[in-house]
Amino acid sequence: MSRPPFLVPPSGVRAYPLATRRGEFAVLDIEPGGPPAGTALLVPGFTGSKEDFIALLEPIAAAGYRAVAVDGRGQYESTGDLARRSYGLGALAEDVLAQAESLSGAGSVTAPHLVGHSLGGLIARGAVLRSAAAGRVPFASLTLMASGAGRVAAGQRWRARALSFGLPLLGQRRLWGLLQPKADTSESWEFLRRRWLANSPAQLRHTGRTLRYEPDRVAALAATGLPVHVLSGERDAAWPVPELDLMAERLRARRTVIEGAEHSPNAERPAATAAALAAFWGSVSG
Repeated sequence: MSRPPFLVPPSGVRAYPLATRRGEFAVLDIEPGGPPAGTALLVPGFTGSKEDFIALLEPIAAAGYRAVAVDGRGQYESTGDLARRSYGLGALAEDVLAQAESLSGAGSVTAPHLVGHSLGGLIARGAVLRSAAAGRVPFASLTLMASGAGRVAAGQRWRARALSFGLPLLGQRRLWGLLQPKADTSESWEFLRRRWLANSPAQLRHTGRTLRYEPDRVAALAATGLPVHVLSGERDAAWPVPELDLMAERLRARRTVIEGAEHSPNAERPAATAAALAAFWGSVSG
């Protein structure tokens, strides 16, 4: 999971429930000082939340873009339910499309730039493919951040499988104690614990299944013609960096490697990550 470097939103960030045709989703939203050059919709990963992008918000706004980070269905402060169908990739992709529609109807001049971190990248890609099949992609670009061509690496699949089986047997509270045996009293640790307990168990189980079984859909994504950016740290245990390099080649995508970062460049090197995102968006707009 990403560990946000701080938790208090920067000045100018609004926290509110974004109303969509698929229900409400908790967001953090910041706008630049002048007319925005575009809007970025930021989709978090497995066990994550909108706070994973908190350090990106201010530098993205400083670059001239509006940034909206969202809790997905059943994540942290967005309401979930018990139905398995609510957390399939198609359903979560439809949620992202609904979020984009609401943002496009709330003052955005252009289609939003879509950014998905880890599992969020698989969901974001699903939203692009779902809309392409319907004949219209409502995004200006797609950035896959530390997110690969299909299912995660073998070691991470075993971790996701153990979590999926452990949740109904042990419950979230006891499982957290096993996952995080060295408790501390920091505000950051307490936030991670609170977020974990707030996540819907059904969401955790079924999105974990997506991480284990999602197939390679790179060819279908390339066929959409949407500008794509593959961004990662120097090391990544979920999708090895050489695999991300190859995926970028197959997509003919822009490729950025953030020095000093691993699986969460958004939290580990936010200034460099925000600069890379803004440079990509500027190249697409130009």
